Amino acid sequence: MIPNLKQVWFFNIKGDVLAGLVVALALIPEAIAFSIIAGVDPKIGLYASFSMAVVIAFAGGRPGMISAATGAMALLMVTLVKEHGLQYLLAATLLCGLLQIIIGYLKLGQLMRFVSRSVVTGFVNALAILIFMAQLPELTNVTWHVYAMTAAGLGIIYLLPLVPVVGKLLPSPLVCIVGLTLVAMLFNIDVRTVGDMGELPDTLPVFLWPDVPLNLETLAIIFPYSLSLAIVGLLESMMTATIVDDLTDTKSDKNRECKGQGLANIATGLLGGMAGCAMIGQSVINVKSGGRGRLSTLVAGVVLLILVVFLGPWVSQIPMAALVAVMIMVSIGTFSWASVRDLRTLPKSSSLVMIATVAVVVYTHNLAWGVLVGVLLSALFFANKVGQILYIGSEKAADGTREYKVVGQVFFTSAEQFVAAFDFKEVVDRVRIDLSRAHFWDITAISALDKVVITFKREGTDVEIIGLNEASATLVDRFAVHNDPKAVEKLMGH
Repeated sequence: MIPNLKQVWFFNIKGDVLAGLVVALALIPEAIAFSIIAGVDPKIGLYASFSMAVVIAFAGGRPGMISAATGAMALLMVTLVKEHGLQYLLAATLLCGLLQIIIGYLKLGQLMRFVSRSVVTGFVNALAILIFMAQLPELTNVTWHVYAMTAAGLGIIYLLPLVPVVGKLLPSPLVCIVGLTLVAMLFNIDVRTVGDMGELPDTLPVFLWPDVPLNLETLAIIFPYSLSLAIVGLLESMMTATIVDDLTDTKSDKNRECKGQGLANIATGLLGGMAGCAMIGQSVINVKSGGRGRLSTLVAGVVLLILVVFLGPWVSQIPMAALVAVMIMVSIGTFSWASVRDLRTLPKSSSLVMIATVAVVVYTHNLAWGVLVGVLLSALFFANKVGQILYIGSEKAADGTREYKVVGQVFFTSAEQFVAAFDFKEVVDRVRIDLSRAHFWDITAISALDKVVITFKREGTDVEIIGLNEASATLVDRFAVHNDPKAVEKLMGH
């Protein structure tokens, strides 16, 4: 028990605690901003970020990953809040959590294996661009002090790690935030602060049940929103888990993460918070600051609550320029610069999938649409590529039999090519089709085989099929009609 606790929770105490402090500070303005997007009080997003982080620290399948209120989820809530109010949002959050738990038990987290590396790279690059774009409002129509503080923050973040001893003791983003806050307070610099984003809560969250009627009408209202929240939340969480896997060179349990996200959202709904999911920006901050274990996520959630409830007046003084510097660092570190350099050397299809994913996410600000487009394009390119790997040769045997040898995969993209390879006008008494090195994948392929056999029979040629593997033979037995005399008559009738 104790060795297991040490291995999971306390193997990196200093790194996890310091990283958790940085993440907690970075979460505050984000949670407030996402609350404003959703049309709810800032405390709704802050409570959600606290409860999501604390619960996922115990229940999640990816140690070191941060979950909280997110922009992707907030955008899905706008209409529900506007038309039905906060209580229905809390109910939708509970149902969202329940759906995510069901998805976890159905092991649908394994669907991530269908997401190609090009889609993941596009997702990462799009997130980096969106994170940077989200900082631009803080850098427009402002005084020179903001630019100076942002530049100073970036200098601290990138130069402090180069300083011997000191650079390794403290994470540079934490030094950036604390240092610039002290400078702003000491010199009374007039810059936008966290307090200007919205009023921080001064009480702890309390357990409450959403004040909505428990009937089918309520279910009809919240179910579409809950389903959307569940899918988008898990999609973003799974993608973020994959990225943290790569950054830390460790594996995550995707199905456990699905269930953990569900539990966290149920807890969030019962504590008066909005639905949330994993955050790529904060997760990258956590990893870059030295966070590796569950302790970092727990510290982030607990410290966040302590900061906003008990240290609100101090937290309100944090200049937004300091947090902008941290988020710019995140966007620069998140973007895969190698993917731009490799555009010329990678296959064009992979590059197109990556670019399309980036374009759709940046244009729609919806991660789900971008990933969906990327996955569909990947599937189409893969199907087209595999469909082209088909060879059909023929030779005439000594007894006059024309033998066709099929090599490759026959399915919906290659079925037409399969049919076109046969010479139906050649006058032969017998045709042998050798399929020992071929595989038939779907009913389109079976229909193509039917067409070939029936056309030969219509010309008075006997057809022998040999070499079918077990899987292909099963499909042929179930769906093929070329041995049915009526099928031949029907084709001849046309």
